[in-house]
Amino acid sequence: MDHYDSQQTNDYMQPEEDWDRDLLLDPAWEKQQRKTFTAWCNSHLRKAGTQIENIEEDFRDGLKLMLLLEVISGERLAKPERGKMRVHKISNVNKALDFIASKGVKLVSIGAEEIVDGNVKMTLGMIWTIILRFAIQDISVEETSAKEGLLLWCQRKTAPYKNVNIQNFHISWKDGLGFCALIHRHRPELIDYGKLRKDDPLTNLNTAFDVAEKYLDIPKMLDAEDIVGTARPDEKAIMTYVSSFYHAFSGAQKAETAANRICKVLAVNQENEQLMEDYEKLASDLLEWIRRTIPWLENRAPENTMHAMQQKLEDFRDYRRLHKPPKVQEKCQLEINFNTLQTKLRLSNRPAFMPSEGRMVSDINNAWGCLEQAEKGYEEWLLNEIRRLERLDHLAEKFRQKASIHEAWTDGKEVMLRQKDYETATLSEIKALLKKHEAFESDLAAHQDRVEQIAAIAQELNELDYYDSPSVNARCQKICDQWDNLGALTQKRREALERTEKLLETIDQLYLEYAKRAAPFNNWMEGAMEDLQDTFIVHTIEEIQGLTTAHEQFKATLPDADKERLAILGIHNEVSKIVQTYHVNMAGTNPYTTITPQEINGKWDHVRQLVPRRDQALTEEHARQQHNERLRKQFAAQANVIGPWIQTKMEEIGRISIEMHGTLEDQLSHLRQYEKSIVNYKPKIDQLEGDHQLIQEALIFDNKHTNYTMEHIRVGWEQLLTTIARTINEVENQILTRDAKGISQEQMNEFRASFNHFDRDHSGTLGPEEFKACLISLGYDIGNDPQGEAEFARIMSIVDPNRLGVVTFQAFIDFMSRETADTDTADQVMASFKILAGDKNYITVDELRRELPPDQAEYCIARMAPYTGPDAVPGALDYMSFSTALYGESDL
Repeated sequence: MDHYDSQQTNDYMQPEEDWDRDLLLDPAWEKQQRKTFTAWCNSHLRKAGTQIENIEEDFRDGLKLMLLLEVISGERLAKPERGKMRVHKISNVNKALDFIASKGVKLVSIGAEEIVDGNVKMTLGMIWTIILRFAIQDISVEETSAKEGLLLWCQRKTAPYKNVNIQNFHISWKDGLGFCALIHRHRPELIDYGKLRKDDPLTNLNTAFDVAEKYLDIPKMLDAEDIVGTARPDEKAIMTYVSSFYHAFSGAQKAETAANRICKVLAVNQENEQLMEDYEKLASDLLEWIRRTIPWLENRAPENTMHAMQQKLEDFRDYRRLHKPPKVQEKCQLEINFNTLQTKLRLSNRPAFMPSEGRMVSDINNAWGCLEQAEKGYEEWLLNEIRRLERLDHLAEKFRQKASIHEAWTDGKEVMLRQKDYETATLSEIKALLKKHEAFESDLAAHQDRVEQIAAIAQELNELDYYDSPSVNARCQKICDQWDNLGALTQKRREALERTEKLLETIDQLYLEYAKRAAPFNNWMEGAMEDLQDTFIVHTIEEIQGLTTAHEQFKATLPDADKERLAILGIHNEVSKIVQTYHVNMAGTNPYTTITPQEINGKWDHVRQLVPRRDQALTEEHARQQHNERLRKQFAAQANVIGPWIQTKMEEIGRISIEMHGTLEDQLSHLRQYEKSIVNYKPKIDQLEGDHQLIQEALIFDNKHTNYTMEHIRVGWEQLLTTIARTINEVENQILTRDAKGISQEQMNEFRASFNHFDRDHSGTLGPEEFKACLISLGYDIGNDPQGEAEFARIMSIVDPNRLGVVTFQAFIDFMSRETADTDTADQVMASFKILAGDKNYITVDELRRELPPDQAEYCIARMAPYTGPDAVPGALDYMSFSTALYGESDL
């Protein structure tokens, strides 16, 4: 026996010095001890085919005493003396006492002579010493042993019973419910505990003693009347009796512990496999959605109309608003499930989970990055296409307007130029025709800019890929051909008139002056009408203010233009006066121009009518731009608050994840409060989305009041949600690791302080060199020699199984707690298998179904079936099959 056992035995024997006084004070105890100790001795002696009747008489010769010690110890004692003399008896008793002393038991005031003389007190003391050493000392429950361990065992087993309160080994057992509770806890079919009454102790005690003797092979060591009739039952007698119950049930308890341990391993395996299946399905579904979505975002087929492009933009908004957010949540949940699974596998000493090819977290992140890149490009393309179509519509309308004005001007010009009226004209008519032709040429030159503008607009429409370019090109070509023809006809007519000019000398200067002044004024009015009716597109209030300023400048020129109009009309009036005075035959028309005073007055009146319309259009556009400016400022005011708020929250979450204020539960609580405040902030994001939609519907493409775009806010918001969820998950995993590994808060703080010290960039991870320095600071001997490098490579394979090149804090504490881990190992589980199997070295299917819950038993049977060897017992699972199925070939 080692020193520890010896010391324990000495401690238990300390009270025996008061043996005489106890027995003298209460003779009832002696009676109870006689009965209990006699029954206890007989429960062992009957294994050798004998028994005792009188405890102080039957042990006097030492023979049965030596036999009792051999039975309960399983060892052979020295050969006894067979003589009848006193010296022979003393020799036998001394051999027994020497054997007891050899087991580290200190015998106090007990000698062989007193036993041989039949001293009841000494005999009972000796038997109690034997009971303490061989029946009670080895009892161990939750780091307590002997008497305290037996008492704790009783308290644990009777805890669910409301009328039982075991505090000692005397009065706590008087009502008999304690004995009944122990039997019912282990064999509920033997006693109907619900029918027992606390006020009927005799019935309770007799029931317990009878059932124990009949079904549990525990002899009846006391009478119920002895216990009830004593104010304080003998403690030693009760302890002896209760220890018999403990030993009777200890075998069942070991089987139960073994079954529980196997159940635990099977349950963890089932849960981990379910998590793996869930991860694979969720990853597959998410990747499939990304695969379907990216081609849609990469489709750049342009539309011909603004309405079609607006519909594409609306579809894109629906995607952003309705389809993408749930997928963001799925991606976040996928990462959380993956981290949780890896943590559980590490805690179960299982290999890290490796998803199917193409379904790693990094693969999903890469696919998600491609999705966001395609999404960004698609949005930019949509906005550019809308701008392009808007520009095209404006240019097309401008082309049609200028073409219509030009076509109206050229109408009849070819007919006029082909006339040969000069052949029969008078000299004055010829001169008039010549001057008229000069005026036409001036008018033609004035229209050259318009033709060039029409061609330039058509060219720009072609360059911008206008859908109706063929009809634009055809119309432009017709105008250019007609213009070339007009030039040729004009040149031909001039040559004819100049040949006739020598025959004509008289020129009406007034008509000529009229024509020369009326033509440019007419062109000015036509240009003014064209400008006043010209459509405009502006995007800022500065642009509309520029148009308004130009319009005001134009209105300032109207008084001078009116003076010019009156001067031209004055020339015409003077011509009319000369015609009336000199009776000139002018056929009532100006031979030098087709512009009549009525036409000038009509166009002038038209210009005056267009001015207030232009005023109204500019005013309305100014109001629209003011509204757009308010929308910009409204969006900017919120974006300039939300953007910094998101950044601040990200920084605060980062600080919480690396600081060591309070316990992990405090940090988790703090993070959940942050998560709640972030979720409560979502309405502001939605409000900003609404403002952004108003801005897009108003076709506002820039905002000088803020550097934040809605895309920045969305990305920041999604990153914030992902970061808080990931950080909470990391803290939960740290708590799970701490509880599973038995790490104290001080150890956790020390790990965190070391980790933070070497995390120079506060990224929450350590690079290989930082991690190596951290290990060295904690006392690990990792040198720069090949052996040290190999050891560090081995450690890195544990903390960074995916070879990402960084070590997270979760992986760090998992590694640091490996040596102190308190989880079920393969040896413990296989030891549990041996307990259930016994000497057979296998477990039958029926035994497995009886010891384990139904679902885990069937799961275990299914796992073991493929590993059953050719020589296995039919319907049974052997040791090798069980070990291979649970831990693989490498753990055997």
